[in-house]
Amino acid sequence: MKTHNNFDERFEFTGNAKTISLVGIVLGVIGIAFGFILGGDHIQRVYSNLLLMGYFFVCVCIAGVFFSAYNYVAQAGWSASLIRIPQAFAKVLPIASVILILIITAGLLHTHTVEEHGKKEVVPYLYAHWAAHGITIPGSENFDAIIYGKKGFLNIPFFYAVLIVLLGTYSFLGIKMAKFSEAEDTEGGMANYDKIFKYACIFLTIFGFTFPIFAFGVIMSLEAHWFSTMFGWYNLAAMHVSGLAVITLVIIYLQKRGNFSWLNENHLHDMGKLIFGFSIFWTYVWFAQFFLTWYANMPEESVYFYKRWEPEYKWWFWLNIVINFVTPVLALMSRDAKRLRNRLTWVCIILIAGHWLDYYLMIMPGTVGEHRGFFIEEVFIFAGFAGLFIYAVLSKIAKAPSLVPKKHPFLQESLHHHR
Repeated sequence: MKTHNNFDERFEFTGNAKTISLVGIVLGVIGIAFGFILGGDHIQRVYSNLLLMGYFFVCVCIAGVFFSAYNYVAQAGWSASLIRIPQAFAKVLPIASVILILIITAGLLHTHTVEEHGKKEVVPYLYAHWAAHGITIPGSENFDAIIYGKKGFLNIPFFYAVLIVLLGTYSFLGIKMAKFSEAEDTEGGMANYDKIFKYACIFLTIFGFTFPIFAFGVIMSLEAHWFSTMFGWYNLAAMHVSGLAVITLVIIYLQKRGNFSWLNENHLHDMGKLIFGFSIFWTYVWFAQFFLTWYANMPEESVYFYKRWEPEYKWWFWLNIVINFVTPVLALMSRDAKRLRNRLTWVCIILIAGHWLDYYLMIMPGTVGEHRGFFIEEVFIFAGFAGLFIYAVLSKIAKAPSLVPKKHPFLQESLHHHR
């Protein structure tokens, strides 16, 4: 076992990764411009894909804060030497949050005319079900009694307040934990560790109660007549699996670059167990939400799945469960499988694609409507956000004072971690 490590090493963000990230960003801009130039339904596709990727971007960054917080609260030793990676996600969260809010603002301000039930309406590209003019005004031709009953939650001031307060709180706590961790390297002692522990407890308490509200607002309200009390936990499971997959890919990439040499197959084994376990949890919530709705067969609940059982979405609906459940079960069931870098790499890539499809099925039937295949908007906007994420996270890792928390009280346990 390797016992001598260079903790003064730094990561340099150069070469292919930087080039690929910049190319991805350029492709994203091209995809957005392409959709706006074509006009018509393509503009709706652009906004829907921007919301999908903006939400995905935010969720992966939140997953970094979540991972750091529960490892500190659990006083987990194994993760101490890799904690700088999820902390980099936390540092990017404010950027991702601003981007998501800008996307939502543009989608609310930019309107178009649609014809529904024989009448024309001017509605925003995003959240048209509840944000259209007159929808909560009794006597208006656009009045909707169901939305009127939900107007305490579904109104623009409250919607923005929830977004800003929650994303601001998650960002603040995540950055504070990262800063205390870096201060620990220079100051030593237990004071900063104790502060991180307290902030992590605060974050987990707030996060546990509020993340479902965040998911209700950003995603579930796209189809505001429908609701599910399980939707928030379903999104939390998807967020966590996606974040774990991305953290694992970053670990593997950095090791291939010659960094984080102190991490071994035992650390990857634990990441693989988390991915496997929470993929099962995601499946449990997915099945519980779907099966109870199908069995009860109440129109106000089943309408959500009815749309996703239309011929153009049904194949993707079932592929979603195959990718996100069957893949980790078959590929990561055994102990040895979780310790193989190449196996983990491909499983993580498949799961990221799978949860992109999961979010796609949450968003597109309620915004775009009929599925007509994947176009340049989907591919290029995904590439754009992937490039932006790579650039932002690897830049934060490159700027970190050190790649390992040198005075973390459990560092030696992590360095000698074995199963």
